[in-house]
Formats: sequence, structure tokens, C-alpha cells
Amino acid sequence: MATVTLVAQRQAENDIGGARRSIGAAYVTSILVGAFGAVVIVALASPLTSLLGGKGLVARDAVTYLEISSIGMIPLVTTFAGTGHLNGLGNTKRPFAIALASNGINIVLEILLVYVVHLGIAGSAWGTVAAQFAAAGLFVASSLRAQVRPARPRRSDLARLARDGVPLTIRTVALSVAQLSCTAVAARLGGAILAGHQIALQIWMLLALTVDALAVPAQVFVSQAIGTRDRAKAIDVGRRTLRLGLGVGVALGIATVALSGVLPAAFTEDPGVRHVATLALIVCGIQQPIAAVAFVLDGLLLGASDFRILRTAMLVALAGFAPVAAIVLRWHGLGIVGVWLALSFWLLVRTAILLHRWVTGGWETRAFAR
Repeated sequence: MATVTLVAQRQAENDIGGARRSIGAAYVTSILVGAFGAVVIVALASPLTSLLGGKGLVARDAVTYLEISSIGMIPLVTTFAGTGHLNGLGNTKRPFAIALASNGINIVLEILLVYVVHLGIAGSAWGTVAAQFAAAGLFVASSLRAQVRPARPRRSDLARLARDGVPLTIRTVALSVAQLSCTAVAARLGGAILAGHQIALQIWMLLALTVDALAVPAQVFVSQAIGTRDRAKAIDVGRRTLRLGLGVGVALGIATVALSGVLPAAFTEDPGVRHVATLALIVCGIQQPIAAVAFVLDGLLLGASDFRILRTAMLVALAGFAPVAAIVLRWHGLGIVGVWLALSFWLLVRTAILLHRWVTGGWETRAFAR
């Protein structure tokens, strides 16, 4: 995320050397972060699984998946560096092509290793790891052929990326905590509720990535506008993308609610799990306009390098989410609807903070300070 902004701004400023060093810093950092992440995952796989409510066969499979997946951490984070590089240059087609290729590899390997070789959850993990290595290789090759290629970073470039990356990392961790907390609550409400929740959560993530199609160009265009000191253009980008995001959110919400009784059938034949997933998807659909605005605001404020407000908004939203989740955990009768209402409240708080920041122009002070 920080790489997109740095590359787009520096290229707009015609600081090609700075842009190249920023790309190099992203790749160096990806190796370090990936290696650290792999060690943490292996060390904490079992206790984290227990903390989230995993028991018996579920816990065993979760630990197996996490331990194998840790092998793919370095290539996974490398793909983030490559995506940041290419998106920062305004090239969204190549990341899209690589995503299609790597996910195609993943699907083929999943089917082969799980259903033909019968490796179970381990086969699923190995298929994902192989796809991550393939994606990382394609991104590195694309970076080396790009118009603005990676260069050896200076210490100042690594420090700048680290400084920008810290609040974004906190933000991402807080986001993950909210999602994992929902999973932990669902796990304690019963197996059917956990399964239905996971179905709805996967569809929610698909919808989020769909709206991200507006957030990424919004980030690039705002970064470019700031690089050329064009305040009016940055504001216009915000107005247009927020309007588009709201429209897309309404459309996705209507579609999700309309299909809530059908979509779960693609995941399971269990009627109890289908019912739970349907209830979750109805709430998921209702919250889509708010979610779409939140994701677009993420892109706009990322482009303005307003990373601290993104961190603060996520932490405040998490603080508001926690007591609602605790209520659901205390009164199990609230069930899956309670879990998703807690998630909706988290989203609403976050959206309100980010929207206030953009509308009042608080982001401009940092963006145009240089």
C-alpha cells in the first residue's frame, strides 16, 4: 500500500531515481517481513488455533495448514511489493493477469492434491504455496521489465517505507483482529454457525475486493495529483470515486440479499449451515453501501499518505466492536445475526471517521505540506 503511493507520487514529481529506490525498498522489506512472518506462524500456529476456539480435528487441520502455508510467506509478501510497484505506475493489467494465472494454478493444484492424490488439508496448503511462488516469480520478472525498474535502496528509502508501513501494519492487524474475533465468537456458538459464518465471510471478502477495483485507481490518481501539486484534481477524484463506490455498493448489496438463499448451496449441502449462511449474507448485503464507501475512502487517504488516520480509525472501530462482540458471546441466542451486526457496527464506526477526515479536508495538511 505504501509502495503504490511512493511510486506514484515520485513518478509524478519526475523523481524517477526515487521511484526506483522505493521499489527496491519494497522488495527488500518483503523478504524481511515474509521471513519474520513465517517464523511467527510456525511458532504460534497451535496456541492461536486454540485461542480461536479450534478443537480436535479442526485444530489439527488448522495447524497443519498454517505450518505448510508459512513456507509461502516470503513469496506472498513479494507479490505485494510487485503489486505496489506496478499499480504505482498505473499498470493494473499485469497484476490482474498474474492474479488470474496464479489462481488458475492454485485451483488446478487444489483439485489434484485434495481430490485425486487425497492429501486433504495439507494438499490444499501445498497448492496455495506453489501458486504463491509462481505469482512471486511473475511479479519479479515483470518488475525487471517495467519502464521504471527497481534500484538498490538507500537507508532513507527503507526508513521511509518502514515509517509509512508501521501505521498501515497496525491498521491491517486491527482489521484482521476484528475478522478473527468474529470467527472466534462463531466457533464458540457451534459448528454449523462457524461453517455458515465462513461462507458469508468469503463472499464478503469477494465483495470487498470487487470494490477495491475503485480504491486502487483512486489511490494512484490522488498520489499523482499530489505529486503535481494539483489539489483540485485530488478533490475531484474523491468526489467521483465515492459516488461510483456508493452506486456499486448499493448494486452489490441488492444482489447479495437477493441471492442469499442460493449462494450457500455452492459451498455445502447441509441445510443447517445453509440457513446460517443465508442470515449472515442478508446482513452482509445490507452493509455493502457502507462497506463500499469505506474501501474507497481507504484508497483516497492512502493516496494522500494519510496513513495515521487509517490506523486510528481501525483501532477506534475495533474498540467499539469489542463490547458488541462480547454481548453476542454472552447471549448465544443472538447467533449469526449478532456476529454480523457486530461486524457491521465496526464497519460503520470506521467509515464515519474516514468520511469525516476526507470531507473536512484534514488529509490536505499532510498531503500538501511538502
